Amino acid sequence: MKKLGTVFMLAMLIVASSFTTKTNSVHETKIDADIVDLAVSQDFLTTLVAAVKAGDLVDVLKGDGPFTVFAPTNEAFAKLPAGTVETLLKPENKAQLVKILTYHVVPGKVMSTDLKNGQTAKTVEGSTIKVTLKDGKAMINNATVTAADIIADNGVVHVIDTVIMPSM
Repeated sequence: MKKLGTVFMLAMLIVASSFTTKTNSVHETKIDADIVDLAVSQDFLTTLVAAVKAGDLVDVLKGDGPFTVFAPTNEAFAKLPAGTVETLLKPENKAQLVKILTYHVVPGKVMSTDLKNGQTAKTVEGSTIKVTLKDGKAMINNATVTAADIIADNGVVHVIDTVIMPSM
């Protein structure tokens, strides 16, 4: 099932990129939308969209930016312990949800070509994430980047296969 989801996600990105303007790099896909609208347009990011809405972060992520978002897929959220997503989406857990979501955002526009092995970056949440480059793959903490350099009007999105968690 996991492989099927990955194939579906890649197919969706290929379809989306076939309708968008390409930039100079073969790795980049340009979407004529802000980060939120980009996420809304992708079926594999519906859990992230629901979380962004529950955290009242829509207006922030529609702002000028630029932002770099490491976007966990629905499957990434499904890897969390049973009931975690439902609990986080409750209004009384909004602060914890915002902490987790803002840990997935880095100020500025960081392209995959900017990533260096061992590099750290400060997130909007305030903690740091670590980049590991190995065997042609980029990892952010324990999450693998499955699709990189999806350029939105106000930043860039890198799709990841695991929800990364800040220290609570």
